[in-house]
Amino acid sequence: MSLPTEIGFYIVASVAVILVGLAKGGFAGLGATAMPLLALVMDPVAGAGMLLPILMVQDVVSVWAFRRSYDVATLWLTIPGAAVGIFLGWLLASAINADAVRGFVGVIALAFGVYRLLPLFSLQMKMSGPAPKWVGAVMGVLSGFTSQIAHAGGPPFQIWALSRNFPHLVFVGTSSIFFAIINWMKVPAYAALGQFNTQNMTLTALFLPLAILSTVAGVKLVKRVSPQRFNIIIQLLMVLVGAELIRQSIW
Repeated sequence: MSLPTEIGFYIVASVAVILVGLAKGGFAGLGATAMPLLALVMDPVAGAGMLLPILMVQDVVSVWAFRRSYDVATLWLTIPGAAVGIFLGWLLASAINADAVRGFVGVIALAFGVYRLLPLFSLQMKMSGPAPKWVGAVMGVLSGFTSQIAHAGGPPFQIWALSRNFPHLVFVGTSSIFFAIINWMKVPAYAALGQFNTQNMTLTALFLPLAILSTVAGVKLVKRVSPQRFNIIIQLLMVLVGAELIRQSIW
């Protein structure tokens, strides 16, 4: 077993883990940037495998913090579709090489980053009312797929959940439970891809304390600081990282 020795890897990976921790603590949207960042410095499938146990530990903190605020109907509607999406994501990752996966991660990052920047140009897509239930089912599939490929299932789920106009804590709590469940659902897929190996699990152990601390910090900060303050910088970063991953996958 040989761990990465480049200092740049540990800096980028630490930033990715902190972003996921803040997202799990209530700053929804920040976590989607983590996997694209990791894909810059390591094999994207290996990076996702290393990150998954960290996400699952962080889920314990976030679910406990928001356990009294969630919408049961949304979970019943979206989770079955997410299972289908996870299966499709596993099929794709098992059939293509690392560069192709990196390209997919880049496309997902670029698309979601641009989508979240649209309000700056008064181009935000708004629904006149709550989205139909079939939209929730479709978004569940997309969320499961993008979560399996890049741990970036947040945006599709949020499109549905935001249309329901939930109170902020209900939105955060429902998101926390949804992703805690689908992260467990992803375990067999990543095991089948051989990503729970000694090297990945050693890296997981190294970053786990930082993951827990950043999640606790997110839980405390989300009740005091508006997440909107971070969004523009994070989404610009996501667009740049996504474009770079696409470039790497092509050249």
